[in-house]
Amino acid sequence: MRIPFNKILFNLVLVVVSFTCITFSQENNTITIYYKYYSTTFSKSKHFPMVVKYWLTRSMLDCEQRFKRPKKFKPDPLIPEFTNLDKDYKKSGYDRGHQMDAYDCGCDSTAMVESFYYSNVTPQLPALNRGIWKRLEEYTRKLIKEYDSVLVWCGSVTIEERHIGKVAVPDYCWKIIYIKKSGAVKAYSFRNDMTLARELQSFEVSIDSIRNLSGFFFIKH
Repeated sequence: MRIPFNKILFNLVLVVVSFTCITFSQENNTITIYYKYYSTTFSKSKHFPMVVKYWLTRSMLDCEQRFKRPKKFKPDPLIPEFTNLDKDYKKSGYDRGHQMDAYDCGCDSTAMVESFYYSNVTPQLPALNRGIWKRLEEYTRKLIKEYDSVLVWCGSVTIEERHIGKVAVPDYCWKIIYIKKSGAVKAYSFRNDMTLARELQSFEVSIDSIRNLSGFFFIKH
């Protein structure tokens, strides 16, 4: 029996594991991998993650010693044939945009290394990656100080056919933040272009708009 893609994705977002494993899906040509701090549902055809999911807690950010960022991004060792992407990004004009921010992994050496796998990276223009996306990462850490823990989903969506090498370039990048303590949910959607010089609040959208854009089904738990 053929299982609809939306039900496969529905099941994927419910899974919580603490060890590295790998699962395969024929729908949408994706692979889901679970690492120490995050899970990634990676598109083998687009060569970027459709959805990255992670918990972020105060204890993950509170440490006496922070580990240095690796000097370069690396192919994901579980799917190297799809993530050997250095040449595709080089001189493309696009940043290697972390989905789970490397800073959030700085207290754990393994997590820091894993955050630099290309399965955690989406091509983003500098205006997005170094601008409003970075401000959202910083805002998420502020939420941690007040509420202790949040659950984050983020992903990217292509509409037009644009590529850097074999990597598809997303038209939109989105993020959903579930604040466990208060039960509040915040959702944001950004065009992957150069016109992002606005306040963060102006990019806040409804959960339904992200669901309609991406096909992602948001589950609070």
